[in-house]
Amino acid sequence: MPLRDLLIRIAKTYDAKHGTSKGVKAQDLLREVKDMTDLPLPYDFVASGHGGQGGAATTPWIGVFDPEINKEPQEGLYLAYIFDADLTAVTLTLQQGVTKLSKEYKPAELRRELKRQAKHLRAGIQPELAVQWTYTPAFGTRQDLPRAYEAGSVAARRYEIADLPSEEVLAKDLRTASLLLRDAAASQRIWLQRPTQDEPFVYVNEGHVPADDPLDGFHPNDSSDYYVRIKGGQYRRERPHEELIHDFGLHAVTRGYTPITRGMYPRDLVLRRRVADEPRTWLVEGKAVKNGNATEAVREAVAQLLEYSYYWHQKRGESKPHLVALFTEGIGQYAEYLEDHGIASIWRTVDGDWAGSSMAVNWDLVEEA
Repeated sequence: MPLRDLLIRIAKTYDAKHGTSKGVKAQDLLREVKDMTDLPLPYDFVASGHGGQGGAATTPWIGVFDPEINKEPQEGLYLAYIFDADLTAVTLTLQQGVTKLSKEYKPAELRRELKRQAKHLRAGIQPELAVQWTYTPAFGTRQDLPRAYEAGSVAARRYEIADLPSEEVLAKDLRTASLLLRDAAASQRIWLQRPTQDEPFVYVNEGHVPADDPLDGFHPNDSSDYYVRIKGGQYRRERPHEELIHDFGLHAVTRGYTPITRGMYPRDLVLRRRVADEPRTWLVEGKAVKNGNATEAVREAVAQLLEYSYYWHQKRGESKPHLVALFTEGIGQYAEYLEDHGIASIWRTVDGDWAGSSMAVNWDLVEEA
């Protein structure tokens, strides 16, 4: 069955009041989706229809999965055609699984967490594609699950059933969505593979404990508070620094860099990228600017960058890395000071983006202001 016909038939026949039993036309059609062979799915993708378990769903949907990324909607990333509650429209959305997270958060907290993760995942999507998929889903119901779908959307496009595009256009959009899915999945490996929020860290000479890490290369620490072991007891520390490394590592991927933290302690972050077919290294030191006073943060960044560059790279027979000082906010005239010492500076702007000095722009780590 063509995708266009499938969407129209579901919209015209679905009624949640009819339940989910066999013999209910729309529910039977949704169950048949997994066996349909003529849907315009991207290569190796699979689809399945969902009309609710037990009770019928207010917003029926069709999931489209890349098995190499995810096979089930409970968690992870997938594509979905989700119908509005009044069945007058359907939205193709790059969706985060909500079932697993819903067991960890209350509904309002779940939506906030999904929106937060969507923001970071969206940053990993090709900008020229993402700009065409900016619709914010609204499924026309106050029920918790559809509202979680709204919050969990990373990118989306809405279709009115009465003005549904041709099969060719729908197929093209689905292929584009599959590219968005793969971009976001790469971002997800960086952003979501992290320790749990309630897991304290103890800093020891060899690194951070625990060290069990499923992610190769890049594994920034959790941004919740942590504990340091000091004689006489443990003391709590806040982690704007760790959040800074999390976010910038994800940003670096979108600029063509490979971020690495595993095995790099005490260095905050190492970036690698090939330039003119030669591997190059960037050493990044992150600092939180406290109370708007950048002086101490800049001093610490300079000292650590020079020390780590010398002992962890040059003394080990490696080429001197490019040096980058990363800050939680702007550092004013210190950017020029750092440039004069061969150190690029990058800082988070008030709207959550990144800005930096001329060296950072030349290295394509940030956009030119």
